[in-house]
Amino acid sequence: MDIGGNSLASGSVTVKRKVCYFYDPEVGNYYYGQGHPMKPHRMRMTHALLAHYGLLQHMHVLKPNPAREKDLCRFHADDYVSFLRRITPDTVQEYSRQLKRFNVGEDCPVFDGLYSFCQTYAGGSIGGAVKLNHQHCDIAVNWAGGLHHAKKCEASGFCYVNDIVLAILELLKFHERVLYVDIDIHHGDGVEEAFYITDRVMTVSFHKFGDYFPGTGDIKDIGFGKGKYYALNIPLDDGIDDESYQSLFKPIMRKVMDVFRPGAVVLQCGADSLSGDRLGCFNISVKGHAECVRFMRSFNVPLLLLGGGGYTIRNVARCWCYETGVALGIEVDDKVPEHEYIEYFGPDYTLHVAPSNMENKNSREMLDNMRAKLLDNLSRLQHAPSVQFQERPPDTEIPEADEDEDDNKDERKDPDDDVNVDYLRETTPSRVKMEIIEPDAKDEIEMELDKGVRETDESLNDIECLMNPTLPTEAEAPASESLHTHVEEENSKNLPEQPEDMQHD
Repeated sequence: MDIGGNSLASGSVTVKRKVCYFYDPEVGNYYYGQGHPMKPHRMRMTHALLAHYGLLQHMHVLKPNPAREKDLCRFHADDYVSFLRRITPDTVQEYSRQLKRFNVGEDCPVFDGLYSFCQTYAGGSIGGAVKLNHQHCDIAVNWAGGLHHAKKCEASGFCYVNDIVLAILELLKFHERVLYVDIDIHHGDGVEEAFYITDRVMTVSFHKFGDYFPGTGDIKDIGFGKGKYYALNIPLDDGIDDESYQSLFKPIMRKVMDVFRPGAVVLQCGADSLSGDRLGCFNISVKGHAECVRFMRSFNVPLLLLGGGGYTIRNVARCWCYETGVALGIEVDDKVPEHEYIEYFGPDYTLHVAPSNMENKNSREMLDNMRAKLLDNLSRLQHAPSVQFQERPPDTEIPEADEDEDDNKDERKDPDDDVNVDYLRETTPSRVKMEIIEPDAKDEIEMELDKGVRETDESLNDIECLMNPTLPTEAEAPASESLHTHVEEENSKNLPEQPEDMQHD
């Protein structure tokens, strides 16, 4: 059991880290529908940049195995997961009552392959947690994950399954304490709510607050019961820039690491906090956003990097590509290399874009007062909490992909960009070396443990029943180590078109 990481930001940014990168080439095919701002296509664009910058060769590239129903039910209600599995565009009329009950239909539409999409992005985050738990890497990356709004019993804010909560539950099997940090412009409400009453998970969210979705995340929201002071909210106003943002982020996170001493960190890197995002209102540059990744990396604590929001997709790809380089300790060139999506990055074809001249409504006085208040809250935590464990729960099994679940999804045009590109592109075939990583003997023994030791810590039971106490308090825990498909090299494949224009919502 890891009792916590180094509390000093002592790791050099140039020191190389072992990085596992999770990517499914089919993820870019999923399509929320015409006019919807969420575009999984951005993951394909990010992957294409990583390939052409030569970053894939420095990582272990893995195709995530889809999370199974019982994996998802470690957090989500059984009937909600069953609904996601059954609902399709053809059966919507049969589930009118459930659509309303589970908040599916508008912001969270029903689309072809919805359940497979959830399985894919959740599988990547859970798989990353397993890799970190077994020390197979220092940093795990799943840009398809980070869907932080999903609740135990309902979809919310373009999010259906909360892969972050599932990954944290996996990390808690090996680590006494896990830190969650959210730099998406929207409050990480789903994750905070899931862990609001436990001291084993600290949630820290930097977000826009005030007449803005989801409307939660006041600085006064600090956790409850055992979890009091283990939720930190940093509510911000329009136009915050790099300097103002880092004047809060670094001192607060340094104090968090010193006081909480987590054994693992999950960093949600939502890119809608970037300047120029179509749904955002901050003024942060790619380098400013990536500075958060660089700073958290420097603590030498196992780190899971996840995606999240981001709706100007050319900037999302820029950001996550650059942050992958930061994770690796590699400074990538500003000039975007020739590749399938080069038209997106014109007219300058650079990775970095200058912030705008919008007004910063976050005054120095406001920032100073907020920083003082949050540091005072942290000072109330005298030392890292200790947790007595009787026996570690078995690892989550991530099954091999079922070929029968392929949906032959259409590749759709993305409405975010304003240049015309051919609908289909020719791509070079990938050379993929597949390797199945078998569980070791110790893990096989653990697979046979009695299911009664699924949850050995009372706080995990609190976590699972928090969202709705009237629902069953325990979900069956999976019972074996994952079998991962290990991809040593993977070129970008089946990279789709650039989509049509769309109106702002």
